[in-house]
Amino acid sequence: MDIFDKYAAIAERRSKLLAAGADPFNLRIEAMHGPTEATIAGRRTILVGTNNYLGLTYDPACVEAAVEALRREGTGTTGSRIANGTYGGHRALEEEIAAFMRRRHAIVFSTGYQANLAMIAGLAGPRDLILVDSDWHASIWDGCRLSGATVVRFKHNDPEDLDRRLARNEGVGECRLVIVEGTYSMLGDRAPLREIVEVKKRHGAFLLVDEAHSFGVFGATGRGVAEADGVEPDVDFIAGTFSKSLGAIGGFAVSDHPSFELLRVCARPYMFTASPGPATIASVRTALRRIAEEPALRDRIWANAKALHGGLSAQGFAVCAAMSPIIAVRLPDEAAAVWAWNRLLELGVYVNLALPPGTPNGVCLLRCSLSAAHTPAQIEQVVARFGVLAREIRVALEAPAA
Repeated sequence: MDIFDKYAAIAERRSKLLAAGADPFNLRIEAMHGPTEATIAGRRTILVGTNNYLGLTYDPACVEAAVEALRREGTGTTGSRIANGTYGGHRALEEEIAAFMRRRHAIVFSTGYQANLAMIAGLAGPRDLILVDSDWHASIWDGCRLSGATVVRFKHNDPEDLDRRLARNEGVGECRLVIVEGTYSMLGDRAPLREIVEVKKRHGAFLLVDEAHSFGVFGATGRGVAEADGVEPDVDFIAGTFSKSLGAIGGFAVSDHPSFELLRVCARPYMFTASPGPATIASVRTALRRIAEEPALRDRIWANAKALHGGLSAQGFAVCAAMSPIIAVRLPDEAAAVWAWNRLLELGVYVNLALPPGTPNGVCLLRCSLSAAHTPAQIEQVVARFGVLAREIRVALEAPAA
């Protein structure tokens, strides 16, 4: 038996996908033209699937901060945070994130994925119980496995089911940790944090909220859904990423817990990974200040979200959730989704193709993520090109069978 034989079903599925057109999971961007446009397959394309929510990847101040740090401190630290990988910038960024989030403690990680791995496996152990929303990100799933804790899933965005499962597992686990996401990455729906907080308080559990897709966007100052819902004091731990609103690569976690700093010597993904490079740290520090100082960024992304959500709904697309910067359109099956994704690419619009098992309940999606950097004219073009797609779908459905 060949070592790759176990992937035979995946290989067959991938071959069918490639036969239908471009490779959605290995798409080559030939040239970038700013935060919202690129050249793909020789065609100028509007990017509506980058998670670049505030459009800060090309912000002049962020770029200059990164360049200056690169010249001053080099290309990388070449060491983990517990060795030689803690520079002045790393500690300064942690202090600034803590201040922005109004928390006592903050820890910076090399990626958002590792932030979840470190937090979950650092907080929970084999004698603990984790209760996690069933629409969990891969990093949350892997963190749960790495922890060795007993894991119980509850129905997506269902506080009553969480309540029942906590009651059913009364006495199980020395500590109980509830994990949810502020905004869910596939459908764009948000967690009912007020209700979840009430449940966790009733059962004496701890709560970790992953604000990866909500940081910078939700809340009066951009601290996320916990801020928007007015429950920050009751959220024990928050994890986030640099790769969305902050326009870089990395992750962070914050807390008021007095022993939080122990994770620096207890969380293996933090201890044994090289720290983020100086350029990344510098750009993120600048991006954080931009978020704090320019609320108009949030105004622009919400205006764009309203326009796209309304435009796609008016054309009859099955939009999966209430308005947010993530707008997912449900397609009837994988073949239809793959065809539609390729057709949009031909029309000069890049979105994410999202297929099972990476989607909840086996749905097939065209996933859009908006940016504050999108102009109203670009949003109009995207709506118009989705309109072409809608008309072609209707013609195909009305055509007589061969």
